[in-house]
Amino acid sequence: MTLTPLASNNAVDDDPRRYEHLSTIRLQDPSAVARAAKSRRRHPGLKYGQQNFIVAADHPARGALAVGDDPAAMADRRQLLDRLQIALANPHVDGVLASPDVMDDLLLLGALEGKLVFGSMNRGGLSGLVNEFDDRFTGHTAAALEALGADGGKMLTRICLGDPDTVVTLEASAKAIDSLAERKLIAMVEPFLSKWENGKVKNDLSTDAVIKSIGIAEGLGSTSAYTWMKLPVVAEMERVMAATTMPTVLLGGDPAGSQDEVFASWQAALALPGVQGLTVGRTLLYPKDGDVAGAVATAASLLNRPNEVTE
Repeated sequence: MTLTPLASNNAVDDDPRRYEHLSTIRLQDPSAVARAAKSRRRHPGLKYGQQNFIVAADHPARGALAVGDDPAAMADRRQLLDRLQIALANPHVDGVLASPDVMDDLLLLGALEGKLVFGSMNRGGLSGLVNEFDDRFTGHTAAALEALGADGGKMLTRICLGDPDTVVTLEASAKAIDSLAERKLIAMVEPFLSKWENGKVKNDLSTDAVIKSIGIAEGLGSTSAYTWMKLPVVAEMERVMAATTMPTVLLGGDPAGSQDEVFASWQAALALPGVQGLTVGRTLLYPKDGDVAGAVATAASLLNRPNEVTE
């Protein structure tokens, strides 16, 4: 296993026991997670035109550990927590999207003060699983997110017209949207038109495919009042954003181009109506040069935040 080292300006304590206290708390005082959630200071609130920056860290729960050429980049939980804390320490980062295990660690570390919190709800469609499109809801529930004082939940909604398991995921997503809406929590829906290719699931990132996925996803559930879209940045984003009136955050995915090219594509998309910000994980937590703080700062500089108070 190879891991990109953090740059010198991101120095952290490399003691292998640096998170041992989390194990101790989990063993002796597991209710500390609920207490940390209850006492946490909440984010001041969402406003249109004030774009938000959310860091995503739910990939390992689906068995997706790869970043670039490293198949196990996200396997080391200590490094992942190091990188998340560096990102969340930036005052321009509004919050996190995480699976329950990562969320609980961050709560115990006190890293979510004043942050937006989104839980990852369906992680059952494991990367490489024979029935990957049957993406069961195995993570946060709407009730659990309400108890945590979270702002919403995210669901990956991959649509394969040639796989019968797709209907199971669509139905489960619709029920999750309703359950979140009953609690006035945001449903962040991440749709893709996908297919099997050489035994692997591949998302279709053509403009027309993304637009079609939006049409299907935004019609899920008995209400769309609390629904957001989480969409990839693709060609002709003007056409993509014309397909929805829902608040939309842009995802990063596993970057293929240079960092400068990725940031330039984000900047152009962030200027479009309806785009509420970024929800990005691997691109920023595991940049090619290892400079997490620098990557996060650059991404933050792309956001439209006219009402933000700066010192």
